[in-house]
Amino acid sequence: MRISGLCGAIAGILIGTTAQAAAVETSLRPQGRPGAAGPGVTVISVDVPVSSLRPVLRPADLPRATDTSVQQVSTSNAAFDRWIGGFRGRALNQGINARVFDAAFRGAQYRPDVVHKDRNQSEFKSEIWDYLDNAASPVRIENGQKALRRHRRALNRIEAHYGVEKQVVAAVWGMESTYGERRGDIPLIDALATLSYDGRRGAFFEKQLIAALKILQSGDVTPRNMKGSWAGAMGHTQFIPTSYLAYAVDFTGDGKRDIWSDDPTDALASTAAYLKRFGWRKGMPWGVEVRVPRGASFGNTKRMPSDWATRGVTGTDGRPVRDYGSARILQPAGPQGASFMVFANFDVIKRYNNSDAYALGVGHLSDRLIGGPPIQASWPRGYDPLSFEDRKEMQRLLRRKGYDLEKIDGIAGPNTVNAIRAFQRSIGVAADGHPSQTLLRHLRSR
Repeated sequence: MRISGLCGAIAGILIGTTAQAAAVETSLRPQGRPGAAGPGVTVISVDVPVSSLRPVLRPADLPRATDTSVQQVSTSNAAFDRWIGGFRGRALNQGINARVFDAAFRGAQYRPDVVHKDRNQSEFKSEIWDYLDNAASPVRIENGQKALRRHRRALNRIEAHYGVEKQVVAAVWGMESTYGERRGDIPLIDALATLSYDGRRGAFFEKQLIAALKILQSGDVTPRNMKGSWAGAMGHTQFIPTSYLAYAVDFTGDGKRDIWSDDPTDALASTAAYLKRFGWRKGMPWGVEVRVPRGASFGNTKRMPSDWATRGVTGTDGRPVRDYGSARILQPAGPQGASFMVFANFDVIKRYNNSDAYALGVGHLSDRLIGGPPIQASWPRGYDPLSFEDRKEMQRLLRRKGYDLEKIDGIAGPNTVNAIRAFQRSIGVAADGHPSQTLLRHLRSR
């Protein structure tokens, strides 16, 4: 629930937040077990102790008679102070210990920057080809391969335990926090309290705030170390608090489900547990790039790959795709762009973030981490794209001209696109934000 800041800057998507919350709520209702013939009640099917999936109350956390005394919270915003006072009663009524609440809100601040980010999410829009260029950029692939080697033992154990391939877990990690580089540094209570008070999606964020207080009450993390993104996503793989309560696991066995520390083991295991819970099937690909007959129409029909082959749909090598399971044909840019045959695991990735682009990004990155090829088909970009090194040159030139860019990384995320548009406006050309050869020529000549 992502994704940096969606980690990869997905278009108009709040990475890993609302989608994960919806997944939690759905998972707690009666539903069919994946693959079952009829309806039933699904229990948490991850092979871990149930106690690791919910907060543990310790004797020291239990309320005492004096715990209901009101501790005055004072920030620089009087109206925010009053909201905290009212919220305190609601939190205590939902089982939050008063001492836990007061410790969490000690030094809390109203964050106008958080409200600004929440109100301006739609400013950045990425075309699917730019999004996938960023998702599987050379630097993200190289750093992911290094991460796979560095954490090989832990990832092998996680794969053996949950049956989720290590490269898939690593790809989620890379998309969500750039392999732990961008975990978020905003105090989570500040962010969630600000968004709850702001009210645009107050009920959703207050639910997340209650969950965050339950996490603190469990002793898994301290208020000081509980940091994350402006939208409340936490740790290496950007869990929101309700998803954490439902799915986070203590894989290291130290008594804490620690997704915040420099050791990513618990976060990676929690991600695998999440994917496993929603039906991940080991050995089944998320999808494969395919060739399709010109002018064919597919809709949302699902067929076995051998059946698709009789209709002219083959792998990029011209051979029928193996019968991994039923699949549909996805053409994210229409018939003029790349086509993919996507399987059930594609939809499992979407439970992490309900976006075709995100699932394609995770899936394609996971393939590239283990030596898979780039996407073979061309995209209807409408412009001549820049190579990875060209994009870094573009960023360097934009920075020299005074545009605020955090990194020279060859990734055309929202900051880079906004800088491109500002530069284009300054020279009187269409501000399309595209990292094109035409743009680079303009930058070089001015």
